[in-house]
Amino acid sequence: MTASSWKFDFGVGEAAAGYIKATPASRYHPSVGCGFTGEPDIAARDRGEPDALRRDLIIPADAEFRVDVPDGSYQLSLLIGDWILPSHTTVKAAPGRLLISGLRTSPGQFVRETVSVRAKGGCIRLQFSGQAPRINALEINAAPHALALFLAGDSTVTDQPEDGYPYAGWGQMLAAFLKHDVIIANEAMSGRSSKSFIGEGRLDAIWEAIKPNDFLFIQFGHNDQKPDEERFTDPATTYKEHLLRYIDGARERGAHPVLITSVHRRYFAEDGTLQDTHGAYLTAVRELAAETGTPLIDLAARTKSLLEELGPDNSKQLFMWGARGEFANFPGGIEDNTHFQEQGAIRIARLVVEEIRALDLWPLAMYIR
Repeated sequence: MTASSWKFDFGVGEAAAGYIKATPASRYHPSVGCGFTGEPDIAARDRGEPDALRRDLIIPADAEFRVDVPDGSYQLSLLIGDWILPSHTTVKAAPGRLLISGLRTSPGQFVRETVSVRAKGGCIRLQFSGQAPRINALEINAAPHALALFLAGDSTVTDQPEDGYPYAGWGQMLAAFLKHDVIIANEAMSGRSSKSFIGEGRLDAIWEAIKPNDFLFIQFGHNDQKPDEERFTDPATTYKEHLLRYIDGARERGAHPVLITSVHRRYFAEDGTLQDTHGAYLTAVRELAAETGTPLIDLAARTKSLLEELGPDNSKQLFMWGARGEFANFPGGIEDNTHFQEQGAIRIARLVVEEIRALDLWPLAMYIR
């Protein structure tokens, strides 16, 4: 194991050459720098086959495995399977970033999935779940030169915190739709406008990290409407002026800016059509894209079609609409027409990926799964 590469063999058998053995008893401690966090209920099996990595496995039901690494971009290779039983495994990178969704293997089948993550806070935390989860091996390799897709936006885009589950931003789900060649750098933050994002230094942080040929996706508008001085922008003037700073800054650094219109809120008129709560802000983004020759993902148009297709009742399944006792973190129930629950965020992320393909954003379009 080196400073840029980590290799783990999960199970109870002897470790494969060059790998660190991770057993159910391997608990995380700062002095060790890796291991399962908390007190998870983890089982292990040794199937007795000759292959060192495939012969044994761990069944990580709702378990989290942490590895301390320097902040940066990484590619992860996970070996998943079982000699005698089918498996069903979902993998997320905390907080809630979907990497592998419901991967199924048949008895005797082993799949090596390669995904990418961006480590922040000095660690990578992988969360395992599924109907019958398995993990045989994990390799982590630094990928400082990989193509990065930076996201600047608000709560509908951001990585929502774990204690808010099933709250989720569409940026949280994006990695599951793109190959490991792309690192998702989700810098979006709840409550921010195009103005306050800059004022807090968040855009400067992107400029420090972005490389030539990286992408910057820009979606603001929800909070630019707010009346406070820190966030408000006028759609005819200051909104465009602030967005232009994102576009120009990306191009000055050899990166590719992409404008995105705000996702619609879930408010329906009596005739079943969706009400537009963003108005001139959507027009401003479309005009700015045309004026500057910037690619535009018209997510407002796409979400309008989607929500009207689903209708007032079925569209609730995309948003944070939960009955009393339905969501563990919101036991009293919740009715939120702005923010997505995880399945909704997945649907919106899929729309974004469809637009990447339709616009032929090269080379990003080449890396769609």
